[in-house]
Amino acid sequence: MPQERFRDTGKGSFFGDIVYDRVVPKEHFLRKLNEVVDWRPFTQKLVRFYKGGGEYGPPPYEPALILKMLLVSYLYNLSERQTEDMVNYNLPAKYFVGLGVDEAAPDHATLTLFKNRLLERKGEKVFEGLFKGVLKIAKDRGISFGPIQVVDSVHTVADVNPGKDEGRQKKGKGPRDPDARWGVKGKKVAVDEAGKKHEQREYFFGYKSHVSLNAETGLITSLKVTPGSAYDGHELPGLVGGDLAQGVEAQVYAGDKGYDDGENHEFLWQRGLKSALRLKDTRTQKKDPNKGPWLKLIADPDYRAGLKERYKVERKFGEAKLCHGFRRCRYLGLARYRVQSYLTAMVLNLKRMVKLLCGVSFRNQSQIVPRAA
Repeated sequence: MPQERFRDTGKGSFFGDIVYDRVVPKEHFLRKLNEVVDWRPFTQKLVRFYKGGGEYGPPPYEPALILKMLLVSYLYNLSERQTEDMVNYNLPAKYFVGLGVDEAAPDHATLTLFKNRLLERKGEKVFEGLFKGVLKIAKDRGISFGPIQVVDSVHTVADVNPGKDEGRQKKGKGPRDPDARWGVKGKKVAVDEAGKKHEQREYFFGYKSHVSLNAETGLITSLKVTPGSAYDGHELPGLVGGDLAQGVEAQVYAGDKGYDDGENHEFLWQRGLKSALRLKDTRTQKKDPNKGPWLKLIADPDYRAGLKERYKVERKFGEAKLCHGFRRCRYLGLARYRVQSYLTAMVLNLKRMVKLLCGVSFRNQSQIVPRAA
């Protein structure tokens, strides 16, 4: 049977091992990341989508090498062109992806081709599989998950100027991003001309990522992606189902008032799970003889404990936006936004895993100027 053949990258040579041993610090995040993760299974999963399966034709780059370049792009919030430069000139990055010091990095077009190949042949499911693979590594390495899961959503603005796009459509042209939708990102207090304060909704045009995060580990355990108009409460069952499929056995699910739906509470109770979905005031303040169960819920210590952990998912979203470019879409369309969402969740989880297992925090040590978020 033919063997997989990949392009020689100089790994294992003088310029691939000895030099790195002398110049890349032992405690560098990227060195620790290579120690924590065995990348060979990722190559085995991805090579199936290569023409000839890596057995015929010109030897391709090893799939794990290209995947690691994409992760560098998301870790450091770089464009793919900037990532090519970084891997060429930053020794820790070149070491991480598996190139010899004297070897050139794959060009940025290779990264685009890699993403497109996976999307065309398997769809965004392949990126969901990569995300789940990272979570499995965490479990296999002995990371223990706590009893509280926090669910929430984060919005990402589409790479569209809505005003200009509206003008384009009036001229008979199609929308720049036909999958993006308007959604509510929050409320703010506004003051009218009479000096009276009132709440005002703020809107965005784009997409949402709905996540379930383990409060103890800080790891994202399940992820769903929708247009910006989606109602958060409808995504709870899918997130819980994703956790259960991954073997995450939580006891309590916490969330904000957007998840306070009678069906969601019932969904959790039927599965032996406790609800810490923050109740709307109308449930407990109304004059209703049937509000007893809700009063009992807010007196439950598990309910209060769950609500205290909600800030952790908001902090994770802040990290994604501030450090990894998640404020704005990198690509157009829902399918490609899923790619961005899953790769961002992967780098967030990889950072956390290295911290938990090695005690090493990620710091942006690149010399490349980051792309605008």
